[in-house]
Amino acid sequence: VQLVESGGGLVQPGGSLRLSCAASGFAFRNWLMSWYRQAPEKEREFVAAIRVAGGQTPYANSVKGRFTISRDNLKNTVYLQMNNLTPEDTAVYYCKTILNGTVYWGKGTLVAVSS
Repeated sequence: VQLVESGGGLVQPGGSLRLSCAASGFAFRNWLMSWYRQAPEKEREFVAAIRVAGGQTPYANSVKGRFTISRDNLKNTVYLQMNNLTPEDTAVYYCKTILNGTVYWGKGTLVAVSS
């Protein structure tokens, strides 16, 4: 199982970024995928999740209305579109899945929001 995040970078407040997480080594289309983030000196926190097909996509209250999670089951990729970014969104963003009780994380991609 491999999860590889990309798309992070430095962006000004109010800007946008789209993160990608390329998955391999498992049947991507059958599993829930999530995004988490960890800001400096803070615990890792949930951002958003997307189910296999349809249904609700839960978001952390802090990102509702600004972030959108989506997935492309043909490309084995999950995305996180982030709009209206603020300095409080600065963090390393991680992709996560749980397969048969085992948790898998990517290595993360850094998002820095600063003027």
